[in-house]
Parts: sequence; C-alpha cells; structure tokens
Amino acid sequence: MRLLRSTDLALRTLMRLAVVDGADGAPTTREVAADMAVPYTHETKVVAELQKMGLLEARRGRGGGLALTEAGRRASVGALVRSFEGTGDVVDCESGTPCPLSPACRLRDALRRAQEAFYASLDPLTVEDMVASPTGPLLLGITTRPTA
Repeated sequence: MRLLRSTDLALRTLMRLAVVDGADGAPTTREVAADMAVPYTHETKVVAELQKMGLLEARRGRGGGLALTEAGRRASVGALVRSFEGTGDVVDCESGTPCPLSPACRLRDALRRAQEAFYASLDPLTVEDMVASPTGPLLLGITTRPTA
C-alpha cells in the first residue's frame, strides 16, 4: 500500500511540530514546507486540514506560526492515515469497465481486510511516539531556520 503524498506530508508535519515545542518560536508554514522540501501550496492545504481536525494551531502575524495541539500530540497515526486516505477500496473494481470477476471475487475482501490490518497496526502509535529518540533529534536537525 502506498500513502498519498498529503498523508505522508501530514504525518511529517505533525512530527516536525512535535519536536519544536516552542523552543525557538513556532515555525511558519513556509518554513515547514522548506524543511520538508515540498511546495508551499501543498503544505498550506495539509496545514489547513490538520487545523480543521484540531491537531495544530496556525497563528498569523508577528510571533505567529504553527503549533501542535495536545490532541495533535496524542493523535493516533492509524486514525490520521484513515482520515487522509479515506475509506475507499485498495483496488477500484467498478470504474470504467466493471471487472467480470466481481460477482465471485474474493480478492476485494482480502485486500479490504489487509488494508484494515495495516491501519490497525498504526492505531496504537501516536505522533508523540513517532518522535521518540532517535527520530526527534534528527528532526530538529533538518530545520531551515537560522540558529542564534
């Protein structure tokens, strides 16, 4: 299974914010996009969705930036992936010409179970778990912000 680019970016953004923790000011959306080497426009869409979900706060103006909420810190990785990936099937058996195997196919159910097992394996992990050492210190090292 391959994650959507937005799912990957959402997870990496939350992880990045989890290690900042207000130490040297909240990073801006533009700074996080630069840190992650992704287009600013893509990052703004992901940040907007994460903000709508209550997982991060975005403040504008001087002293503004992005900050992880407590809900974002405790968020289940499985729930985040489900939210961004949606509930669709792994394979699309109905688009265009419907698959002639549909009436007797066992593969679709097997893939659905495998997909749910994938999500379930991520359910116990939180964003905070994902930034435990050695990941957290590494994330702190990828910032584009100038050091004082």
